[in-house]
Amino acid sequence: MWRLPGVRAALRRIRTAVEQLSRAEAESEKEAGAMERAVVRCVPSEPKLSLSFALADGSHKNMQRDQSEPLGRVLSRIATNALKGHAKAAAAKKSRKSRPNASGGASCSGPGSEPAVACEPVVKLYYREEAVAEDVLNVDAWQDGAVLQIGDVKYKVERNPPAFTELQLPRYIMAGFPVCPKLGLEFGDPAGSLFRWYKEAKPGAAEPEVSVPSPLSPSSPSSWTETDVEERVYTPSNADIGLRLKLHCTPGDGQRFGPSRELESVCRVEAGPGTCTFDHRHLYTKKVTEDAFIRTVSYNILADTYAQTDFSRTVLYPYCAPYALELDYRQNLIQKELTGYNADVICLQEVDRAVFSDSLVPALEAFGLEGVFRIKQHEGLATFYRKSKFSLLSQHDISFHEALESDPLHKELLEKLVLYPSAQEKVLQRSSVLQVSVLQSTKDSSKRICVANTHLYWHPKGGYIRLIQMAVALAHIRHVSCDLYPGIPVIFCGDFNSTPSTGMYHFVINGNIPEDHEDWASNGEEERCNMSLTHFFNLKSACGEPAYTNYVGGFHGCLDYIFIDLNALEVEQVIPLPSHEEVTTHQALPSVSHPSDHIALVCDLKWK
Repeated sequence: MWRLPGVRAALRRIRTAVEQLSRAEAESEKEAGAMERAVVRCVPSEPKLSLSFALADGSHKNMQRDQSEPLGRVLSRIATNALKGHAKAAAAKKSRKSRPNASGGASCSGPGSEPAVACEPVVKLYYREEAVAEDVLNVDAWQDGAVLQIGDVKYKVERNPPAFTELQLPRYIMAGFPVCPKLGLEFGDPAGSLFRWYKEAKPGAAEPEVSVPSPLSPSSPSSWTETDVEERVYTPSNADIGLRLKLHCTPGDGQRFGPSRELESVCRVEAGPGTCTFDHRHLYTKKVTEDAFIRTVSYNILADTYAQTDFSRTVLYPYCAPYALELDYRQNLIQKELTGYNADVICLQEVDRAVFSDSLVPALEAFGLEGVFRIKQHEGLATFYRKSKFSLLSQHDISFHEALESDPLHKELLEKLVLYPSAQEKVLQRSSVLQVSVLQSTKDSSKRICVANTHLYWHPKGGYIRLIQMAVALAHIRHVSCDLYPGIPVIFCGDFNSTPSTGMYHFVINGNIPEDHEDWASNGEEERCNMSLTHFFNLKSACGEPAYTNYVGGFHGCLDYIFIDLNALEVEQVIPLPSHEEVTTHQALPSVSHPSDHIALVCDLKWK
């Protein structure tokens, strides 16, 4: 797990202390009217601040006020709201013929008079036991620890406390697969927050610790038993099959804690698929590598926009069970596979925007990685890096056709291409992109690395287009790694849609491609575009030339590579690919035990 044992123990002690303190405060409130809470959200980039609190009549007020407004206007509005609330409460009590006016506001009626008429209560804001002047601006007046007084009721002001802006559990949960909640945190940090997982009590279980009504079945309450997991991620066991899960979490920033929230899963834990193609590979990646190494993953994860079509179900992957093509199912496998590699750098292709934000970011963030995304058209590229090892220094993403047309860096290449109008038209129609991230070591700021990620044009007859795209990519990467950051090493990952026998692969490995190479006429004589190309890199495929990295019913071949700069990096270890028996257990890929039609490449690289 991504937290150190000492940190987990410390957080457990803090959580216990917070809960004990909360219970003590609750008891003291009963005994001696402890202060209520008034929560203020004030962000410099926004013109308004928000103020929320509960009035004595039980109503909850949420106010939006200009930060530049004088405090007196807000206090006056609060007094008016309190008066209205008091009047409504008094009217309700009269209609029920209940007891006389309760405390919380002053009464202007005298003995024996008709129904009480409430007076506007005194409203003041205090800071360090002194009243804040009414001409002080809101942005300065509402400080953390101030006290708001409304009549007889006092409120402790909490300015920008940690709070969840989003909290969501996956829609499909399987035994043996990590459950990674999607968290949106403001003024807080997941590492400083507290988590506790519960599971539904089985029928006949002895005295559950918690019993609350279930939103799925209000008529029959669900009972919950506490698990021993106090981490952000929970991995259900087979014993949890058929049960729902509940997460209790408290947002924190390492010093303060905000209001806790609870969230129940809408689905029950289902049985997993058994052994997956990546389970054996995880035996080689049980731990995060030492600082001298960079465990790198390149993986086309199969975009949902392509998997969920009639063509995919009936033509491309007819051998795959329909439920195994569903995104909710595949996401469980993708999350488990990626987190199990304990990688430092992960480059992904065919990433749906929603999959990036709703699935990959929550899962990988929980295991210490941060990511960036580049959209292509219907899907895009994602690069993740381990935060304890790297920080993101800069991004230099491009669209191939836009860069070729407008960047002077590619002027010579464009001049060659315009001599072949048919080929030029086809090249400029393609939407492929290149994602380039410059990372800096957190341990040694002099160590930087250029991580490139791409997905080249897919069509089998598009060899010449891929050559042009690769020429643009390498020229751009050279600009970043030589001009902008002189001398930094390069890792270039992707689905290049090119086998080792193609011109694209020859160009990358050998540094040149002759003008008479057959791939210049890959789509026939009409689109032939003869030209010679060179690049200065000394690149090698870190994982060699596997028999295949893509295995579907009608094709199998090596299309994916992790190219590395041999002048600065060397290969320490290549994680073995799944055996042919594992890949073909369910005929081809994807399958119930493998989420994509591609296979991830994983290797440990070492700085020279």
